Amino acid sequence: MFVPFFSKPVVRLSRRRGGGGGGGGGKGGGGGGGKGGGGGSKGGSSSGGKASSSSSGGRSGSSKSSSISSGGTKKTVSTYGNGGGKTFTIPAGQLFAGRTQGGATRSQIWGTRSYGSGYPGVFGRGVNNRGFPFYFWPIMWGTGVGYGADADYMHTNEYGSPDNSSRPGGPQSMAVFQSNSTNTIFRLVADNDTVSDLMPDVVSNCSMFLIPPSTNLSTPLNTSVMEPEQVVQYYRASTVALTLDGYNNTAVFAPENSTADTPLPAGIDNQLLDCLNATIGQAVPLVDGARSILAPPDMRFASLGLLLLLLLR
Repeated sequence: MFVPFFSKPVVRLSRRRGGGGGGGGGKGGGGGGGKGGGGGSKGGSSSGGKASSSSSGGRSGSSKSSSISSGGTKKTVSTYGNGGGKTFTIPAGQLFAGRTQGGATRSQIWGTRSYGSGYPGVFGRGVNNRGFPFYFWPIMWGTGVGYGADADYMHTNEYGSPDNSSRPGGPQSMAVFQSNSTNTIFRLVADNDTVSDLMPDVVSNCSMFLIPPSTNLSTPLNTSVMEPEQVVQYYRASTVALTLDGYNNTAVFAPENSTADTPLPAGIDNQLLDCLNATIGQAVPLVDGARSILAPPDMRFASLGLLLLLLLR
């Protein structure tokens, strides 16, 4: 029962439109809309869809805050926050001086299955020479030797190797989520802080779909067990990715806008996929700008203060 001023409001996860749900539509992993993850319209990547309606994810967790270093300054990041705020230019003497960072909000985090998607207002795949709308750096996939010229966009060294300690949030790491009902294994890839911050929310929201040992730890990125063709969803300007073991999206190796995304395999645990998508979408840490999650004033203490004031008069 909700009692005004004494009960905390319940916030429920919502299921997003598009992203990771089924097979890819359209050409080249384009705009996020419709069912089917990274598919949609022809024309490269976009910032995807928004969350809506209910999800199997259940109740959201509480907001957690930490800090990252980006562009020469420390920034506070929060799960469930809205992000936003002003856009800044990185000053001279700092890594990536002259590029912009900040300003993006949670409603803009959705990418597609195309590397370089999820940048607000930016279309086309690849991440070279781009700014940092969410402050974090895009994830890296290693050298990519032998993949061909059309795959070079996925294997830039502009942001260093995956274990680069200069990354906001720390070196890349991953977490493994294995279904308890099918032979489905998803992996979350991001900087270490993001993976660690998301783990408790995944455990809380999706444990009914998971084999318990798969929800406990984040580990260093292992590129021998995961590749960019396994990505079912990018988030937060390609700084976070969700992969599916056994998935082979050959569209990522083809010329841009020439090939539709490979549909997801039949028989995977779509309930787990929906839950992971909803949880990541609502909880992935963002740099605080205009905070959307503000604790309401505690009227119990306000009333107590007023009572004391009256007694002292």
